[in-house]
Amino acid sequence: MARQLRFTGTDSKVDGCPALHTDVESGEVVVQGTPLTNPEELAQLRHFGPDEAAVVVPRELLVNWAPKEMERVPELVDRETFRRLFETFEHTAWRLETRRGYASDREDPDYQAFLATGSSTWDPNEPWFINIRRQTGAGKRVGRVRVADTPPTTEQLFLLDYAKHNASVGEDIRYLWREEAAQAGLPAEDFWIFDSRIVAVLHFDDDDNLLNIELITEPAQVVRYATVRDAAMHHAIPYEQFAAQVATAK
Repeated sequence: MARQLRFTGTDSKVDGCPALHTDVESGEVVVQGTPLTNPEELAQLRHFGPDEAAVVVPRELLVNWAPKEMERVPELVDRETFRRLFETFEHTAWRLETRRGYASDREDPDYQAFLATGSSTWDPNEPWFINIRRQTGAGKRVGRVRVADTPPTTEQLFLLDYAKHNASVGEDIRYLWREEAAQAGLPAEDFWIFDSRIVAVLHFDDDDNLLNIELITEPAQVVRYATVRDAAMHHAIPYEQFAAQVATAK
């Protein structure tokens, strides 16, 4: 079975090589670089086996992107701490949504209204909308990219309809088909990134319930999530355009 590799980082300013990748399951590090092929140089390597390969990378690559500890201990925060991030961010708040549904949505009366009528209801005076309207009114940017299946699940169709409410308070809502997200190398993760310096990874169980919230501030890891954001924004399209595609496919 092939490894599932996650891009970790590179110092290259040109072609992305050399670079580090991480085996998602084992945590092993894969080094991508220029092969060492000179026989005299290979002869100087100790315990170099016939089936092994050696690559040459700048020292800075390992200093900047290699793991800093044997086993990373996640920093978990409570929901109140997480909520305050939406009040205290200075410039940008952005989310990637990749799940096929969320238990919190299925419990929402707005979702039940969507099931009954095909159109979602909303309360513009909910604390979320009041705060986001305040933040975007101050010139800050709030956005999301949502990954949808072919065809979209009922929960995804609900969120697509609900996007108009998010947009009305200043959120930039965009979409990608799951096949496009895979081609763009986006991870199957849900996270918020605030001001390109704080990442909040949302962990869910198999029933789509939010289990915990992991805060990441280590610069190399934050950069990885920032590159995911940039790739997602590059390939995603506005929700209105995506909704038209969904309607055409019916």
